[in-house]
Amino acid sequence: MNDIPTVKALSNGAAYLVSLNDGTHEWAADEPVALGGADRGPTPHHLLLSALGACTAVTLRMYAARKSWTLEEVRVELQFNPEGTPAAGNDIRRRITLRGTLSAEQRERLLQIANACPIHKVLSGEVRIATSLA
Repeated sequence: MNDIPTVKALSNGAAYLVSLNDGTHEWAADEPVALGGADRGPTPHHLLLSALGACTAVTLRMYAARKSWTLEEVRVELQFNPEGTPAAGNDIRRRITLRGTLSAEQRERLLQIANACPIHKVLSGEVRIATSLA
């Protein structure tokens, strides 16, 4: 198994439908009908938010399990540019709901851990994209 996360995207049929795969899983992205797509999958912005949401929930569950804390459920709600597109950059609003028997100190620590999840670090850090044509 390759340890470097790799995803392939293919668009060759319907207007904006994109087939995605990582060699094991397959999923799709599309644009809504109002933008010329067929709405057969989440938009690229929704996929971006889903990466952060999944990473946040998994990271919190893993940390709580290591500490033997009673964390029964993690819900993460994310919005992209909820106040409209800013003049510079972009905004992601993330609201985390934790269910379980947790002290105030444990909840605060889990908030700190959420801000240290790997995808949060990627999105809040510098990202370089090297693009070439094959």
